[in-house]
Amino acid sequence: MSDDDTTRLWLVERSYDDRDLIILIYATPDGEYELRKELAAAVMHQRRMTVTAAIDAPTENLEPVADDDLRERYATEATKMADSHDPGDEV
Repeated sequence: MSDDDTTRLWLVERSYDDRDLIILIYATPDGEYELRKELAAAVMHQRRMTVTAAIDAPTENLEPVADDDLRERYATEATKMADSHDPGDEV
């Protein structure tokens, strides 16, 4: 991956923590790379932010997925999302 590129990532996981944060994990279709976003639920609501099926992110911001099982799960989830949604679909 080149540092000056952007990469399409698909939503593979959404969770909530006890600090009222929404945690979104987007991954590449092969599950090799991920981008984790933590957003305050109140801020998302106030700004009327939506969660989309896919995002494009700078390649340099992606983290490799080290765990084989997690990488496989992310690849499966990303493929399902890509097969059933357009990138800009609100999910």
